[in-house]
Amino acid sequence: MVLIAGGILVAGCGSDDGGAGATATQEVFHMTIIVQSDAFANGEPIPRRFTGDGENVSPPLRWSGAPAETRGYALICDDPDAPRDQPFVHWVLYALPPAVTSLPEGIEPGARPAAPAGAVQGKNDFGKTGYGGPAPPRGHGVHHYHFKVYALDQLFHDLEPGLGKAGLLEAIGGHVLAQGELVGTYERR
Repeated sequence: MVLIAGGILVAGCGSDDGGAGATATQEVFHMTIIVQSDAFANGEPIPRRFTGDGENVSPPLRWSGAPAETRGYALICDDPDAPRDQPFVHWVLYALPPAVTSLPEGIEPGARPAAPAGAVQGKNDFGKTGYGGPAPPRGHGVHHYHFKVYALDQLFHDLEPGLGKAGLLEAIGGHVLAQGELVGTYERR
């Protein structure tokens, strides 16, 4: 149920185009975050309910192990197995207050969901604001969905809604204290 990841954060810089055309910079940090879900274990299939073939609702997530000086969190979910140059972005969520260390399933779509309070959502590569569940091409094999949580030294509550992955990574560059991820899989036959 757990994947501990950390050590190097590759943060994109450049246009807010979901990752296309972004250049990379590297930052080293020493702490890792443990990211878990009650819906699926690390490396295991994401239940249909949380996919584009099901109810397309975001899965429940929780994390721990962030440093005491954390002032906010951000989350990105993407699929590096997508048949394109850059990972396909499924979710961009930011301005999560430091007291928020879990997300219930079904975060409502839209720029500013009612819960968790203060959260802001960005655009996914479906062109929508909020979560878009796995829906890989049929017969393309197993895809891996990386739910990455970033502990930040600022809340970033002043960022506008609708940022893509590249725009968020550019904004938080130099402010990441720790990172962790949970990877789920999905395949359409």
